[in-house]
Amino acid sequence: MLCQLSINNFAIVRFLELEFKSGMTSITGETGAGKSIAIDALGLCLGNRADANTVRPGASKAEVSARFALYDIPLAKRWLEDNDLELDEECILRRTIGSDGRSRAYINGNPVPLSQMRALGQLLIGIHGQHAHHAMLKSEHQLTLLDSYANHKMLLDACSASYQRFKLIQKELSQLQQSQHERIARKQLLQYQVEELDEFALGEGEFEEIETEHKKLANGTALIQACQRTLYLLQDSEEGAIESLLNMSLDQAQELEGYDPELKGVGNMLNDALIQVQESSSELQRYLDKLELDPDHFAALEQRLSKIMMLARKHHVNAKDLYQHHQALSQELSELDSDEEKLDEIAQQLESCRESFIAHAQKLSQSRQRYAKELDKQVTRSIHELSMPKGKFIIDVQFNPEMMSPNGCDTVEFQVTTNPGQPLQPIAKVASGGELSRIGLGIQVITAKKVATPTLIFDEVDVGISGPTAAVVGKMLRALGESTQVLCVTHLPQVAGNGHQHMFVDKQSKAGQTETSMVPLDKGQRIEELARLLGGDVITNNTLANAKELLLG
Repeated sequence: MLCQLSINNFAIVRFLELEFKSGMTSITGETGAGKSIAIDALGLCLGNRADANTVRPGASKAEVSARFALYDIPLAKRWLEDNDLELDEECILRRTIGSDGRSRAYINGNPVPLSQMRALGQLLIGIHGQHAHHAMLKSEHQLTLLDSYANHKMLLDACSASYQRFKLIQKELSQLQQSQHERIARKQLLQYQVEELDEFALGEGEFEEIETEHKKLANGTALIQACQRTLYLLQDSEEGAIESLLNMSLDQAQELEGYDPELKGVGNMLNDALIQVQESSSELQRYLDKLELDPDHFAALEQRLSKIMMLARKHHVNAKDLYQHHQALSQELSELDSDEEKLDEIAQQLESCRESFIAHAQKLSQSRQRYAKELDKQVTRSIHELSMPKGKFIIDVQFNPEMMSPNGCDTVEFQVTTNPGQPLQPIAKVASGGELSRIGLGIQVITAKKVATPTLIFDEVDVGISGPTAAVVGKMLRALGESTQVLCVTHLPQVAGNGHQHMFVDKQSKAGQTETSMVPLDKGQRIEELARLLGGDVITNNTLANAKELLLG
């Protein structure tokens, strides 16, 4: 419940501090006094858009704060807890707007983005403006009103979530389908490239092996000659083979060792050197014996090496990387094949998601149709009370599975007949301005009873209504005020007299400055204000008597 509203330097308000009570509060005042200013200021605390023009001329900033009691608002308490903004059983929303147009929002003293302020504000207050009935002509608003009355949020959420899943899969499928032509062209190229490389069948590390063997065979004659020269020096040289010289040196070292044992190490080293030379000679001989200069094998190696170099150039890679490139192309081709399988799989998923969405939408539609019948009767009864005794109102709900949206597959149309013998037609084609206003007000009051918002504001929703009809409207709002806090800005005494309390808006000009004030009225003052609304500036005994009859509070 809204308990207090403080306004500083907002529009033509210098300072206001208002206390509000439960029940219905009537707000009246002369035309142009600024009856809706408090509502506009409160809207800032609910996250409405603001600009520098809202700041009172000469002031550096405007500031509005609203204090709410949360004992009967569990949804708001839970929201504050979830966002770590709770403050006992109260909630204070504050908004400042600088003369430069910049604004700041606070919840319980904590700076917050406007999105959070709006989210919380929706749980605290519902505002019905004087032109709300014009919005009722739009099909989407009619759907919203029906859903508000039905209060089937879980069905709406389930339907919306199912729709979002459907759209997500649909987008993925669309992206795959759009790139399908590119994938087909790429797949054809890959198939040709991979088949060519498969046919060549280059093994891992084969290029390095071929390159090494080719180099050896290409230099075969030089290898044989070098090996032979080396063996000659080691074993067969007439000038003195290394092995012979080492044997002679070893004999001399052994003779020297007999003279002096300290020279034993020299003999050992010469012996080791002799063994190394003999082993080197044997290794060279073995290598020379198996070295074959096969021209056919060399030609085959050269041909394969040439093919490797040609394929590497064709694929714009180094020859040593050709094997890995072949594996990468094969992997890409495999993935493209899996994309085709994925395309079929996603198409099946999309159809499954569509069926799931239609199932949720059908449940939602059934709920709408059930509550539409219930609302039909209540609105028809309401418009009978509002001086349309022969009127009839129905809500036509049509389910169309081809018309998918987050809100389901329904089209909703408010239909009405105001006179006997006339067929039901869309409300925009049948109702006059006054009739539309009465129908809209009836729907707003009825739907307001079903919404969990603890405070409802009706800002001159009774425009176009007068006489006995206005009295009925006043009683409807007073009855609503028994269970919900209602603030009603009105110009009708029949409505204002039904308030549990009454506030008067006054505008005064002093020293070239205009200020608006709002004050609560006692019983006597209320009678005078109702008399003013009845008779204008001239208040007579008759208007005072009529005012007393109208006053219920």
